[in-house]
Amino acid sequence: MPTDTAAEHVNRYLDHLTVERGAAANTVNSYRRDLARYEHYLTARGIDGLDAVTTDDVREFLVELRRGDPDAGLGPLADSSIARTLVAVRGFHKFATAEGIVAADVAHAVRPPRPARRLPKSLPVDDVLAILDSAGSDDQPRGLRDRALLELLYSCGARISEATSLDVDDIDTDARAVRLRGKGGKERVVPVGGPAVDALEAYLVRGRPALVRRAEPALFLNVRGGRLSRQSAWQVLVDAAHRAGLDTAVSPHTLRHSFATHLLDGGADVRVVQELLGHASVTTTQVYTLVTVNTMREVYATAHPRAR
Repeated sequence: MPTDTAAEHVNRYLDHLTVERGAAANTVNSYRRDLARYEHYLTARGIDGLDAVTTDDVREFLVELRRGDPDAGLGPLADSSIARTLVAVRGFHKFATAEGIVAADVAHAVRPPRPARRLPKSLPVDDVLAILDSAGSDDQPRGLRDRALLELLYSCGARISEATSLDVDDIDTDARAVRLRGKGGKERVVPVGGPAVDALEAYLVRGRPALVRRAEPALFLNVRGGRLSRQSAWQVLVDAAHRAGLDTAVSPHTLRHSFATHLLDGGADVRVVQELLGHASVTTTQVYTLVTVNTMREVYATAHPRAR
């Protein structure tokens, strides 16, 4: 595949993306870089034209992306970058087929590598309790708010956006339940544990009245009397984790992951956890079962006399 010929086809494809597809400049530039690497790969393999490219050539290109090409000064790519590059290559071959440059789309059947399943990070129960104990002072409005916020996040596995969008009317302390608005506007009512209810009642009685400045339905308020932002709620958790002496990075999702993992460790059914988390599919929730299986493996390996 001569370089000029490849460059000509690539430029036609990029012009197509820009003019006919209306692709953003950043997208076109990204495709240009990816296809330049593809062109270099084909040239190095002695492939003279697009009609000489086979499906195996495209698959081998993915292998090289993962391996890198030290001679050309090209490092290995992560799976996410390989998948992005393959999108460019598949689009290029599809265009070449549609334009009659080649007879068949040899890249159509090639799929990107499946990314490794990233297990959600969770904290041991003692670490979570240390964070909650460090949440705030019981005699300051902000401290009462912070304690109620973190207790709620862990007690019901709420997303940070769900917690900050809560209104006072969404809390039913008598029924020990909270109404959460999840993704897609879907609502769910989930139970709240006793410590979280106590923290919420203390905040509503002694904390929130000192923060409110006007008619504001929001449950969690900032110092100006408005709704607490996601960023500020995140900082509440970071500060509490720092005071608790934790040296690991902690985010609101860490509490959500811990909530799910601790429930499953305690014997909860995965479909119940699915409902509590507001997952549309149980498949999303099942990633937490991998965490508990890994934990069991570690315990078995260290505790069983015939494990090794």
